[in-house]
Amino acid sequence: MESRGGLGLGVAAYVIWGAFPLYFPLLEPAGSLEILAHRMVWSALTMGLLVLLLRRTTQFRAVVRDRRTFLLLAGAGAIITVNWATYIWGVTHDRVVETSLGYFINPLVTVLMGVLILGERLRPLQWVAMGIATAAVGVLTWDYGRLPTVALVLAVTFGTYGLAKKTANVGAVESLALETALIAPFALSYLAYLVATGASEFGGHGAGHSLLLMSAGIVTAVPLICFGAAATRVSMVTLGLLQYLAPILQFALGVLWFHEDMPAGRWAGFVLVWIALAIFTVEAINHRRRQLRLTVAATTAV
Repeated sequence: MESRGGLGLGVAAYVIWGAFPLYFPLLEPAGSLEILAHRMVWSALTMGLLVLLLRRTTQFRAVVRDRRTFLLLAGAGAIITVNWATYIWGVTHDRVVETSLGYFINPLVTVLMGVLILGERLRPLQWVAMGIATAAVGVLTWDYGRLPTVALVLAVTFGTYGLAKKTANVGAVESLALETALIAPFALSYLAYLVATGASEFGGHGAGHSLLLMSAGIVTAVPLICFGAAATRVSMVTLGLLQYLAPILQFALGVLWFHEDMPAGRWAGFVLVWIALAIFTVEAINHRRRQLRLTVAATTAV
């Protein structure tokens, strides 16, 4: 039985992530790299406080001492840095619709990585979904006149990040605390360089702007906590369906709020993506139900 509270927490997490295109432009005129650096530094501080407040210090020390886990999370930290940098650049350079595409195709890219890296096998309808998604990328490439680079980088980096996190198998709070702690010194050095060269925007546009930059840590932590709480209270099927909420909101913001151009070719590409996702999602749900029925039948027989 799924918890209503768990469902609400899951929705809250994905709504916050979906609203990010409204947040990051508020941090301008700071550039993408300065915004990224602030996000890393304040996220590291926020996650460090959470480790203390939630009494996860023992678990955090265990992660640091485990060499394999430490290296996996160090790699994950580098990958999520590229992902965050690409996303921030996209939403501050009128590419909100393209960023939403990245998270629409992410589940398909993740499955493809499972095939190429983990040697997993696709079922027939999954191959159909992958073929339609490939055609969609071709249509969008033709429409844009270039590869949808922002979307592809977001999808590949987030898929790789998820793979690293799955392999590390560590709690969300401890893992992000370590990842941001490892990247924070580089981010802090960059912010110090900006201050030294007079190029920093921090403090130059009033207290409100400075507080917004500092809030990046909380904005990063809150949806993560909501997601972590939801993951233990709702089924994986529900969680899988909720993941589409964020790119749907981002796409709607790109079209309706930021009025980004959507010619016919781009609509065609997105429709193909949505068809691929519909096939992929329905097939996954049906496969899971079949597996559950087989498990129940086997248990009953015993």
